[in-house]
Amino acid sequence: MKLADNKATLSFSNGSPSVDLPVYSGSIGPDVIDIRKLYAQTGMFTYDPGFLSTAATQSAITYIDGDKGELLYRGYPIEQLATTSNYLDVCHLLLKGELPNSTESTDFHKLVTNHTMVNEQMQFFLRGFRRDAHPMAILTGLVGGLSAFYHDSTDINNPKHREIAAIRMIAKMPTLVAMSYKYGIGQPYMYPQNNLSYAGNFLRMMFGTPCEEYKVSPVLERALDRIFILHADHEQNASTSTVRLCGSSGTNPFAAIAAGVACLWGPAHGGANEACLNMLEDIQKMGGVAKVGQFMEQVKDKSSNVKLMGFGHRVYKNYDPRAKLMQETCNEVLAEMGLENDPLFKLAKALEKIALEDDYFVQRKLYPNVDFYSGIVQRAIGIPVNLFTGIFALARTVGWIAQLNEMIGDPEYKIGRPRQLYSGSVQRDVQPIDQR
Repeated sequence: MKLADNKATLSFSNGSPSVDLPVYSGSIGPDVIDIRKLYAQTGMFTYDPGFLSTAATQSAITYIDGDKGELLYRGYPIEQLATTSNYLDVCHLLLKGELPNSTESTDFHKLVTNHTMVNEQMQFFLRGFRRDAHPMAILTGLVGGLSAFYHDSTDINNPKHREIAAIRMIAKMPTLVAMSYKYGIGQPYMYPQNNLSYAGNFLRMMFGTPCEEYKVSPVLERALDRIFILHADHEQNASTSTVRLCGSSGTNPFAAIAAGVACLWGPAHGGANEACLNMLEDIQKMGGVAKVGQFMEQVKDKSSNVKLMGFGHRVYKNYDPRAKLMQETCNEVLAEMGLENDPLFKLAKALEKIALEDDYFVQRKLYPNVDFYSGIVQRAIGIPVNLFTGIFALARTVGWIAQLNEMIGDPEYKIGRPRQLYSGSVQRDVQPIDQR
């Protein structure tokens, strides 16, 4: 960042002296007012619930312009990356800052592929969970459990250790997600197969069995790879901020990623596509396509408390750039699986049509977002609804690691310590129990 030509002046109506605050500019996006010395100069904190107007860090990884509907990874538009690159090349971009050349791509793919297996003891760790446990509960435990196995890469101040931990996390995450699924349905775990792509290998570990050879569908493989790319990073969101805050204490990198997995689980974050499919199933129970109009009228009525999931986005005030890409993939997958006439998917199409044409939703820019389409795609592939967030965590792992590594390498980084506006009781004395 660079110091801007102008500065901000904070004035007070009570006669206190005004304070000049530096202003910094990034390469693109809004300028920031530097308030690091605000408390020392004024004895006050800023108040910003949800940190909606606070830049807690400077980052060169991902940029979002919600008004324009733009998403850039290291400066590259998501539309270009999703149509010309594969997920592991995008991982290389996020981690190292540049897209790989042919040799670098081959080496990076091989490096990740050679680390996809997990310690055999992980399957015994799994047995401690109930068979009907939510996959995200299992995944949170498994990712945190990795810290018990890899003591040679836990010094976060050592760049080589961080690189080793990054490769291990990216490589092993598909294996752990697939294991959590197989455990829940009682099928044997499938070991990774090194001659398959990252997405193809995951499909085989999920849906293959030792009984017969599993043939990877190129359409499903491409669809899953695109899901991974579109979810790889999304700037300073809740789970990324959680990873950064957790990692700022110097904790084990696997533990920091486990914290991100736990945060992602929430329905307001990574659980949005799961909530979207649950909504579609509820409408189906009400009567399906015939009841879509009635449901949408309930959505318009604020007193009904009926929420429309999978539409609109907190960041994008325009169309989510990932949604159009996922819409194309959605149509390809439904055609490949012969599911164009599936009742639930016909219902989704009817919902989509109303949202794109009805003035109420158009004026409020409540367009279908990436969660709406990715949920439909995953269900068509055969991924159970309760595993959707696990797929999200798999894809986002590289973003979390890139953000964590960037923070640790930042000379200005400090342990996170948010402040508060205290509104509780003032100091008081403890009374004897018989006088309370």
